[in-house]
Amino acid sequence: MTKLLRSPGFWVALLCAVIAASAPAWLGAYLIGVLTVSYYFGVFAMSWDLLFGFAGEVNFGPTFLIGLGAYTAAIMNSHGFGIPLCLIAGGAMAVAGGVLLALPALRLRGPYFGLMTLVAVLLLQNFIVIFASVTGGEIGMTVPDVLSIDTTTNYWISLGFLIFSAIILFGLSRSAVGLILQASGQDAVEAAALGFNVTKHKLFAFCVSALFSGLAGGMLIFYMGAASVDTVINISIGVQIIIAAVLGGRRTILGAAIGAVFLVLANELLRPLGQLNTFVVSAVALAVILLFPDGFLGYALRVRQPKEGEAP
Repeated sequence: MTKLLRSPGFWVALLCAVIAASAPAWLGAYLIGVLTVSYYFGVFAMSWDLLFGFAGEVNFGPTFLIGLGAYTAAIMNSHGFGIPLCLIAGGAMAVAGGVLLALPALRLRGPYFGLMTLVAVLLLQNFIVIFASVTGGEIGMTVPDVLSIDTTTNYWISLGFLIFSAIILFGLSRSAVGLILQASGQDAVEAAALGFNVTKHKLFAFCVSALFSGLAGGMLIFYMGAASVDTVINISIGVQIIIAAVLGGRRTILGAAIGAVFLVLANELLRPLGQLNTFVVSAVALAVILLFPDGFLGYALRVRQPKEGEAP
């Protein structure tokens, strides 16, 4: 506990949680709605950071897992199942799809793993279009039920899920499993030589990432009231998630959530710029990544390395 209280990351996370908890008192319904969406994207980004930042595997298709969870939940809800059961099924389907994807993909090295995850997104998009009678195709499908019709209630649900996900993912990243994942990501051969089952641990990380991605995807569509390719599967959504994680700080987990909130808010607040919106946000993100490779939180928490001849 003492070590946790001395950690700057703990106080940054606590400050962010306090600000987020007080937001309904001083923000209007419009921005509260935007923040609600951004928290789900925060879970997406944290899940991606666990796989990339620690396991060292670049998943270029995070929306494959998100889409599986979202559409499974939506289809089940359209057949009369309640939201809790739909979310459980969505998370389970995302994990099952993640395992089927990861087992062959983890045998690949370098860019081939990322390429396979990207192809998986394209296959899922085509599947949704082909089976439009079930999925709604390119138009999408509405869901009979929603989490709540009250803006504030939806906000507390998304914030609570973000905090819960952050605690689990951050705790996992700092556990013995997280350390093994870091070692595997940095040098898989050496980690295997030390007796660690690299494939098993990376598969575990993929499953955890898939579970939270699928759950968040399902909760997002029950907040929005509809599921469509453009909102949960589109490749551009996956790019935003990756940028958010890198922008907030690789291998920090919490930084990924901060990066996601920043990106969603920036996109919404600059919407009056029209087509310049994407250009400005992308330019700012690129500048931050170039100037601060460790990201927002990574730079803030970086410990200054002692110079030569200087006492640590």
